[in-house]
Amino acid sequence: MKQVRVGVIGFGTVGTGTVKILLNQRELIKKRTGIDVVLKKVADKDIERPREITLPKELLTTDAWEIIKDPEIDIVVEVVGGTTVAKQFIMEALKNGKHVVTANKALLAEQGNEIFKEALSRGLKIGFEASVGGGIPIIKIMREGLVANKMLAIYGIINGTTNFILTKMTNEGIDFQDALRQAQTLGFAEADPTLDIEGIDSAHKITILASLAYGIPLSFDRVYCEGITKITAQDIAFAREFGYKIKLLAITKILNGEIELRVHPTMVPEDYLISKVDGVFNAIYVEGDSVGSTLYYGRGAGSMPTGSAVTADIVDIAKGVNTMPFDFSEKYKIKPMEEIESMYYFRFTALDRPGVLSKISGVFGEHNISIASVIQKGRSKAGAVPLVILTHKAREKDVLEALEKIDKLPVVSDKSVFIRVEGEES
Repeated sequence: MKQVRVGVIGFGTVGTGTVKILLNQRELIKKRTGIDVVLKKVADKDIERPREITLPKELLTTDAWEIIKDPEIDIVVEVVGGTTVAKQFIMEALKNGKHVVTANKALLAEQGNEIFKEALSRGLKIGFEASVGGGIPIIKIMREGLVANKMLAIYGIINGTTNFILTKMTNEGIDFQDALRQAQTLGFAEADPTLDIEGIDSAHKITILASLAYGIPLSFDRVYCEGITKITAQDIAFAREFGYKIKLLAITKILNGEIELRVHPTMVPEDYLISKVDGVFNAIYVEGDSVGSTLYYGRGAGSMPTGSAVTADIVDIAKGVNTMPFDFSEKYKIKPMEEIESMYYFRFTALDRPGVLSKISGVFGEHNISIASVIQKGRSKAGAVPLVILTHKAREKDVLEALEKIDKLPVVSDKSVFIRVEGEES
């Protein structure tokens, strides 16, 4: 029976889940694969803190380099996180002839080109299933299950924290800050939630998926990124009146040789499957030219789901699957955000007087923006009312120029709000 020896660097949430699975499912993995995965060492700065699993002292070390330099270890698992010391660990592991498995989406998205180049030059393997989608095997699906497809589009709810917050806002009518506090109380959001709520975590993940889909270099610095902090309960209610839900979507698609790469709040038709994905769950829609539309759903984070993905990579490497990392060298133009086309939702705070809609629609007409639907209701003591407009497809550059002009109109009393809309035009 083939034996593969593993060292795990990082004994936090993901490391603990990985270790539990490697130990508890060792016999199951042997039975299913004919491979004996041996956990040889676990490294962490703090090995005294109680965890959900207790390890013999000889398995633990505070020195990660002990794992990296151990000639008996075949695969190094990096679940430390961050983009500094984690990179050192990975690069040195490769230089020591070891395959690597990592869950580190930030490191791969921002510096992965260098890491994959190093692995490629040494004929070593890098597993990164756990970097996107937690327990959803989306990397394997794209690399293997959909290998015969040209990828046309990917739409992902790939951050559970923001999906939980938006679900709470939608179902309970509460504002963003209240929903965030609930997420933090329940442990779904960090004390500093910036990476999640500003869309950065989703941007890291869509960077990886876009590279897999189109073979382009990892291009995190080219992702348009916008978070959910400006979404209000009022906008969620108006979206529902139009038949939409608001989700933080990570989007990449190719059209006429140009790739869109963006993360932002998006209005999605309520009858779409992806709009029904609530709470901390993730969902990734992938459209291939042969298979058509497919949707993958599950837990996008957590100790055991992510540990499951890490373990799958270990087994694949031991079996010789995906013997080389991807060569991300295809040359495509990434479309500037100003050039993308989308439908749009606008909310204006307008004075309640005749002719307001005609003034706004006049500016839209000057910028080739066509109105599809309008809602106007309510009245404030100050005489200003929300005027809500849904448009047909328009170019982002035209939209931004129109809004700049509209916000200067004397009949508009506050800064305008807009949200991009995906779905079929009515």
